[in-house]
Amino acid sequence: MKAESRPREHELFLAADVGGTHVRVGLVQATASAGKPITVLDYQTYACARFAGLAEILEDFLGGRPAHPIRCGVIASAGLPLQDGSVISANLPWPLSPRAIQARLGFADLRLVNDFEAVAHAAPHVETSQVLQITGPAQGVDGPRLILGPGTGLGAAVWIPAHPRPIVLPTEAGHASLAAGNALELALLGRMLGERSHVPVEHALSGPGLFNLYSALCALRGVPVRHSAPGDITAAALAGSDEHAHDALQAFCGLLGSVVGDMALFYGIQGGIYLAGGILPQLGRVLIESGFVARFLNKGPLRQALERIPVKLVEHGQLGVVGAARWYLDQPEHR
Repeated sequence: MKAESRPREHELFLAADVGGTHVRVGLVQATASAGKPITVLDYQTYACARFAGLAEILEDFLGGRPAHPIRCGVIASAGLPLQDGSVISANLPWPLSPRAIQARLGFADLRLVNDFEAVAHAAPHVETSQVLQITGPAQGVDGPRLILGPGTGLGAAVWIPAHPRPIVLPTEAGHASLAAGNALELALLGRMLGERSHVPVEHALSGPGLFNLYSALCALRGVPVRHSAPGDITAAALAGSDEHAHDALQAFCGLLGSVVGDMALFYGIQGGIYLAGGILPQLGRVLIESGFVARFLNKGPLRQALERIPVKLVEHGQLGVVGAARWYLDQPEHR
């Protein structure tokens, strides 16, 4: 990257967090503060379905901005970037090509980062008031941290302390194979396997995944599907008006606890686990009162190790934008 393309102190730049349902865009200012290297000056949320692509969303956001142009930015998105500059993603409603967007907007620089890699750069710095403690001690030891969240898909990244700067490992954990932990989950998984040869984790642990669990449960019990949206299923479960919605939500929480525990063991997590974004902020106390914690800890003799890991629900609505901006400024070329 050319030196003149990077954001200088006090300069404005763009940070976008792109999901399958919503795009969150922030107008960000670089600062000289090591503790708070960015300030979010403006922030808007867009529904993906209302726009033909990300370029149109960014153009709408930039419309009417100050006379001096925004000349650089960063996009956080799920998916696998290819050498031609395009991105493979199963969850976006339209193609994504940062190179084409950069040319269309006339930016000097536009970077792409994995969405949960971006979140990982922000989650460890979230204030205590912005988290809900699910289980474990208030503070973990100095070690790797896991950031995970079910939204339109399931995203996950690992934050590893290192010098001179932390290392963040993005993952495609949502596409790993789903494993059952009890008789009901075995039946649900069997039902799903009747429709596809591979059942990924996010086929159950995501917004659409909650509907998949609910519809599979209704099919097993021979009852009609009454709800078509994850929010409706959650609302019916919390209101106690639909036992099948309740059981589907409980299955969701149990499976989530099991997957989070597995990933903690896979990656040697010690510093903490942050459940970030997606549909989880709506659940809050449900996670604590469900089978999530029991399934998270149900790892045989390694239960004692998992009991020492803080598990927190992050409630920062701008986390993806903040993380993307922090990642952008932390790249070696920006130093």
